[in-house]
Amino acid sequence: MPTAGHPVLYAVACGGRPAADLPPFITALRTAGWHVCVIATPSALKFMDLAAIAQLTGHPVRYDWKQPDESDALPPADAFVIAPATFNTINKMATGASDTLALGLLNEAIGMQLPIIAVPTPNMKLARHPAFHTSVALLRSWGVEVMFDLERWPLPEPNMGAPAADLFPWFDLIEAATTLRER
Repeated sequence: MPTAGHPVLYAVACGGRPAADLPPFITALRTAGWHVCVIATPSALKFMDLAAIAQLTGHPVRYDWKQPDESDALPPADAFVIAPATFNTINKMATGASDTLALGLLNEAIGMQLPIIAVPTPNMKLARHPAFHTSVALLRSWGVEVMFDLERWPLPEPNMGAPAADLFPWFDLIEAATTLRER
């Protein structure tokens, strides 16, 4: 799928149930004018239908580093969305850890001042952890748009199961990514 005339958005999926719901999100982003590529953390893979996502995007889902002499299967990103963003990923981003391909690309994006929208999905107990609040504040100070507001986007309780997936703010994220595209 050519990128001509369409900016490239990397949708980064972390290990959480909402990662299974990426296909309709990808379709909405494409309708909004984005060329979408998907990057997954190793923990996200168990939730995702890699073949369906590759068919939608025209690219394989990247989850591991390539060899230095290999060409990249994906075009360079113009912006990033992290959906879902785990407690682990938010905290590691804030410290600059790059122990996964997803974190490495996100840290480079911060360094390049590319737009990033993150939707953290910790459970309510983890959302109360002081390190998480520090990480969210730090990322926001670096220009990362963090969609974290417990009154607007409630989080699941631990072990909530299937109803937790209904809490993910896909509609608001699509709107934010569409607005980002229009800038």
